[in-house]
Amino acid sequence: MTDSPVALVTGAGSGIGAAVARRLLDAGQRVAVTGRGEERLRGFAEELGHPDGLLTIVGNAAEYDHVRSAVDRTLKEFGRLDTVVANAGFATHDSVAEGDPAGWTEMVLTNVLGPALLIRASIDALKETRGRIVLVGSVAGFVPTPGNIYGATKWAVTGLAENTRRQVTEFGVGVTLIAPGRVETPFWDSYGSLPPGHLLTADQIADSIVWAVGQPAGIDVNTVVIRPIGQPN
Repeated sequence: MTDSPVALVTGAGSGIGAAVARRLLDAGQRVAVTGRGEERLRGFAEELGHPDGLLTIVGNAAEYDHVRSAVDRTLKEFGRLDTVVANAGFATHDSVAEGDPAGWTEMVLTNVLGPALLIRASIDALKETRGRIVLVGSVAGFVPTPGNIYGATKWAVTGLAENTRRQVTEFGVGVTLIAPGRVETPFWDSYGSLPPGHLLTADQIADSIVWAVGQPAGIDVNTVVIRPIGQPN
């Protein structure tokens, strides 16, 4: 275990983040997971039987002190860092012309600032391992939707992924943007119902992430857009 790869996944108490953590643990990696809800993280660890290779850290992905502390704790616990997955994010499910601005600041900070903070906090450790950065974006970051502020945050993530790649590739660090379409996760809880039609599963997105970061040294998978069959946009 001392030489096995180490990943840090934000927003991993449920949904895609939790699925990624499970897949990496099953593959023999050690994984640190973060989230705002202590109870949810505790339940996730209990569900998995408190494996030795799992570290849970309560923190806010949009607060640099929290993010830096999570990276430091991961390095202290496991001694290295090979992959970071910026998964934390949410949607207010309203529009710029008719929505409630009260929720927008937190969404923008979590969805846009959060990944940037994770990159900044982890890049020195990733240089040492020639590791990988994964940003979880969205199809909404490629296809405009009327009034969709969440989509605008994901357009920012799309740009951040390429901007980051252009800088860190010279350090030997890879960058992958994973842009899912409609996925059956707690993302939709505040919406009130699941969208119509066929949905992807969190496990399917996790499989794509694990595939991308598991590529041989020297190969950098940059952008993966994944839609369920039947989603036109």
